[in-house]
Amino acid sequence: MNIIRRKTLKAGLFCAASLSLIGFNLSISQNALAAEELTGVYYIPGSYEALSYGTDGFIKFLETNSSDKIKANYYHSSQLLKADEQLPALRAGSIDFMFHTSSYITRSLPILGITGLPGVVEDLYRHPERLAIDSPLFNLINEQLAKENLYMLSSGGGILEPEYIWSTEADPIKSLDDLKGKKIRVVSFEATELVQQFGGAAVRIPSSETYLALQRGTVDAGVFNISTIIGRSLQEQLAFAYKLPMTGFTVSPFMLRSRWDTLDSDVKESLQEASVWYDNNFVKMANESFYPEKFWPKVNAAGIKIINPSSKDIESFNKATVAIWEKWKKEVGEDVGQRAIDLALGI
Repeated sequence: MNIIRRKTLKAGLFCAASLSLIGFNLSISQNALAAEELTGVYYIPGSYEALSYGTDGFIKFLETNSSDKIKANYYHSSQLLKADEQLPALRAGSIDFMFHTSSYITRSLPILGITGLPGVVEDLYRHPERLAIDSPLFNLINEQLAKENLYMLSSGGGILEPEYIWSTEADPIKSLDDLKGKKIRVVSFEATELVQQFGGAAVRIPSSETYLALQRGTVDAGVFNISTIIGRSLQEQLAFAYKLPMTGFTVSPFMLRSRWDTLDSDVKESLQEASVWYDNNFVKMANESFYPEKFWPKVNAAGIKIINPSSKDIESFNKATVAIWEKWKKEVGEDVGQRAIDLALGI
């Protein structure tokens, strides 16, 4: 083989090796730039316009601002999981994030009870900043959730308008005394305790079954947020709204803490930016726009009578909250519970 032939072969091998190496590096670059796939769920249907606004906005924010970093496979309206299936699925690692109403999971995660604790919710409703991202109360909640390997990305920027007692024409509830012997639909532990304090029978029924439950007399009344009233057209079955702030809730995005900690910094940053948008818009839009401008007018148009509590009932209610606070503090720890209450009340 002559010298020219050997030089040609050597050059060819060098070029082939270089092209192979370039292709390998391109493959690495493409993999490095691939968006992080995150599967998320939410069980609330689109008919809950106010409760879907924030979650849909969170996903849209990611799609608009971080599509190169995050691919969110998002299943709402129980398309993938029902309400009671979400938390177990998150813990099992079957999904990456979930949106969940706090009231549904206070039995599993007692610290979230602060968002619905009777006697506290009215203050939190009036002072949403106390639950803002990086507020002392927000951080305290996440400290406790971390013990369960969970992380709350946002509280939604506060809690929604408190839940009141809504009743039928056949079984009106116009005072706390009227709760005695009545079957009251509830969700949270806090609402259950409160109803039982005044002699009512607490019945846990999914919101999807509430319309028929009221129609058939399975329950006489319910502790509802106005989103549930309009989202399930319950105004068609109800006649009275006893407007005493019973309990409350918010809707938050949650992840496993261990999953969060393994995410790349740019993915975390994108999720944090979406969470800030959610914090600034979800509860604010519901409480200041959807409810007063669209939902309460529908309630009024349906002819539902609004009953304001008497001073006697307010006094009885405040006394009843003390026992519920004490029971809740035993679940979360005396020190943690008192700190959370103080922060919620601005003490």
